[in-house]
Amino acid sequence: MKTIVVIGGSKGIGLSIVKLLTPSHKVISISRSVSNIEHENLTHYSVDVLSGELPDISEVDGLVYCPGSINLKPISRLKIEDFNIDFKIILKIILKIEDFKNDFEINVIGAVKAIQKYARVMKDSQHPSIVLFSTVAVKLGMPFHASIATAKAGVEGLVKSLGAEFAPKIRINAIAPTVTDTELAAKLLRNERMIENITERHPLKKFLSPDEVAEMALFLLSHKTASMSGQILEMDCGIVNFKI
Repeated sequence: MKTIVVIGGSKGIGLSIVKLLTPSHKVISISRSVSNIEHENLTHYSVDVLSGELPDISEVDGLVYCPGSINLKPISRLKIEDFNIDFKIILKIILKIEDFKNDFEINVIGAVKAIQKYARVMKDSQHPSIVLFSTVAVKLGMPFHASIATAKAGVEGLVKSLGAEFAPKIRINAIAPTVTDTELAAKLLRNERMIENITERHPLKKFLSPDEVAEMALFLLSHKTASMSGQILEMDCGIVNFKI
């Protein structure tokens, strides 16, 4: 039985991954909150990956890092003339920097911290695999996505670099999903009109469920993808590559 560490496994896609893994794997779930599921194969640690200390685990075959953010804001053109600096303008600048910083820390720094913690242990596994998460917004180019697209582009760079660095022992890949029906995306799917608009934007006339994405994560963790590393797998419902 393999041991899989899932960081951010109490909600959304992470929770779906934990549910799919627990019947046949030993699962270590690490998140700030506790999920509402219990299983003999499931162990939970309540830890904030950015501020807390990740638990020592003696055996790790797979690592899935799920925490993410959807921080959709426009970039305003701020003008500061001469030395007449308005405090409100300074505050706006600070807040914008904080938005970028927070998204980068959640999506990139947290993943790096987890990988640094468990990569050494994973090298002792027979077929170790790491799965991270990006977004279609990195390739598609979408308004109001500057902060999250920048952070997720960092995730993709990390995957490609570590794919080369960890070869041939540890594989690492990322999933880049489009809109997924989770609590994180609730604002994008908050009424029937918005749901219809998002559905129509995708050539396949659908968006993703957490279980669909979880299935792809399990596929990347398995030995079926033994020849794949450093790859970004788009689950885009056709929105990136097809124009209709």
